[in-house]
Amino acid sequence: MNRDKIMLNIVLLEPEIPHNTGAIARTCAACGARLHLIKPLGFDISDKMVKRCGLDYWWLVDITVYENFEDYLEKNGDENLWLATTKAPRDYTQADFSAENVSIMLGKETAGLPEYLRERYREHCIRIPMVSQARSLNLSNSAAILAYEALRQQGFPGLLGTGSMAE
Repeated sequence: MNRDKIMLNIVLLEPEIPHNTGAIARTCAACGARLHLIKPLGFDISDKMVKRCGLDYWWLVDITVYENFEDYLEKNGDENLWLATTKAPRDYTQADFSAENVSIMLGKETAGLPEYLRERYREHCIRIPMVSQARSLNLSNSAAILAYEALRQQGFPGLLGTGSMAE
């Protein structure tokens, strides 16, 4: 597998909270992932809260906005698409993220992913393990956990593996 060609896509379906999207954008900037936003958005992408959470990393984010899920599918397809949901039958460590052009989709904060998508992609639904009393993790935390698991499986392509202490 050519490690230079591996690409990670984080897909947010109808995100509602600007600071979550901003934090996810910062994660995408730090790890080289593309960010895909599917409307309707619960905020304006130029909102100061979104910009503040992404800090000064926005220039590093490859971001695309789509009118709806069908628009996203038409432009990207659904090969290697994984859906993160608390209702999934398996945890994320059972997902094979080693293929080229992996996409991880997360749903809106208040409702998650709709049932029709969970059923359509049942075999690609994954969850992050947590105690039974917890409803869910914060969306930006979930995106970071899943992004770095995918990148770990891919060998962290293009990312620095050491810091200045290695010298």
